[in-house]
Amino acid sequence: MRSHDKCRIDINFAPQKRSFQPGKSRGIMDISIRTLSATDYPHLARIYFIAVYEGTRELYSFQQRFAWAGETIDLAAWQQRCEMLQGFVAVKEDEPVGFLAMDEKGYIDLLFVLPSFARQGVGAQLLDRAQQLAQQTGVEKLTAFASLVSQPFFSRQGWEILSKEVVVRKGVSLDRYAMQKDLSH
Repeated sequence: MRSHDKCRIDINFAPQKRSFQPGKSRGIMDISIRTLSATDYPHLARIYFIAVYEGTRELYSFQQRFAWAGETIDLAAWQQRCEMLQGFVAVKEDEPVGFLAMDEKGYIDLLFVLPSFARQGVGAQLLDRAQQLAQQTGVEKLTAFASLVSQPFFSRQGWEILSKEVVVRKGVSLDRYAMQKDLSH
């Protein structure tokens, strides 16, 4: 492994401070959604890593988050993975803040938003765009495996829980939900 293929991120970072500025809108109005590109891999890797380590800390232990996201970001693996992904990226002021990846059958493989942008409609916008694409291509249902953190979000968007399951990563158990949303009506 080459030294530049992995990077370390200090997961004890201070959250971004965002101040209100008169004349500037806040929340979802600032966000644009664009098509995911293979060149987005460094941004997607960073969002994923931070979202797992910071955004799930109240419901998953450090061991679980470590098993889920690893110790470092493997940029080479993310570069290779992103070459095969289709989906959308949420951008604020030219900076990616969230992303969604799905396959042609409607399976949402990845949906992550930076914790500093959580609960501001970013995930809902990404999911809406995915639903539009699915409906345009004749997909009748969306499916996903939702974490303990994302399950309430999916439920609020009209998804139903099919089952609760346990997946083992690197010998560590992680709870998740199999979920779906029917698009046929």
